Order: sequence, then structure tokens, then C-alpha cells
Amino acid sequence: MTQITEEISAAYPNLDPETWVDQYGDYLYRFALARIKDQAVAEDLVQETFLAALHGRKSFKGHSAVKTWLSAILKHKIVDYLRKKNREQAIDDIDTVTQTVEGFYHSSGTWKIPPGKWDLDPSKIYNQREFLDTLFKYLAELPGRLSKVFMLREMEGLSTKEICNTLQVSATNSWVMLYKARASLRRCLETLWFNKTKE
Repeated sequence: MTQITEEISAAYPNLDPETWVDQYGDYLYRFALARIKDQAVAEDLVQETFLAALHGRKSFKGHSAVKTWLSAILKHKIVDYLRKKNREQAIDDIDTVTQTVEGFYHSSGTWKIPPGKWDLDPSKIYNQREFLDTLFKYLAELPGRLSKVFMLREMEGLSTKEICNTLQVSATNSWVMLYKARASLRRCLETLWFNKTKE
């Protein structure tokens, strides 16, 4: 043991890693599980918390209880996990729909087949039950977060900031997802609904 570690241990007897699991393990696990809802992930985060605390013992100043200190470390671990999870989910959603939507465009970004003119009265279309059924059917087939961002923006009228807070995504991600959702829905509706109504 180094001199500083010995001094810390003498000043803060509860700062003994060998006692942490027994004293705080159950509490930290319940804390993580209540927020993550996944037992395996909660266990991993608690383990990471203990490891981080072990490596950071020298930075502990004793301004708070050891339990509070460990809880603060765990909170950061939970936030990091949720950010990573949401970021990966957003990337998955964008990649999935991109594979579909890219088929609509040339590499230059122009339409392969330009969208036709929507010359039907939007108010009449909106009131048609069949159209609404079709719209919601295609919405349900979009990747989850794309469907959500479209609903929040176009049907609930939320602002970009409100959407970002609700879905925990950046403004750029929300714009990309909304663009992809609109492009996919427009193409599907044009091909399978508007063309049908003109026949």
C-alpha cells in the first residue's frame, strides 16, 4: 500500500474495496435495475462502478458518504450506457431505412423516378378512412424511431427541441430521421395509393 492509500484508508475506513460489495452492492444493483430494467446490464454497470471507484480512490476527498460517491459514479455509468444505446439505435434506424430510401435516388441525390404531382384535394384525402388506414400501415412498417419522429412532428406538432428531448437524440439526428421518414412515406403512398386513386 502506498502512503497516500494508507492515509485514505485510515481517514475513511469505509473506503475499503473489499467491503463495498457487501455494504453497497445490493443498493447499487437496485438503483441501476430501476433505471435500466435489464438485470445483466445492471450487474455489469455495478461492476464497472466498483472498478472505476477502485481506480479513482485517490480522488475521493471525503466530502460525501462513500455510498453517495459510488452512486454518483453509477449514475454516470448509466447515462453513458443510455447515450450509447440511443446512439446505436439511431444509427441502426437510419441505416435500415437508408437501404430502402437510397433505391429512390441516383448517387447525385436526384430522384430516379421524380414524384408525381399530388393534385388531389388534401382535405378530402385526409378524411378518407382508407387513406388513413394506408398511412398508418406504412408508418407502422417504418423502423420504430422513424415512425415516432414523424408522429411527434407531423401529428403532435412537437418542436425539434421537444422531439430531441423525447427521443434523446441530437437535432441533426432528428432532422435526418424525419427526412428519411417523409421520403419513405411519400414514395410508398405515391406508388401504392395516389397511383391507385388515379386509375
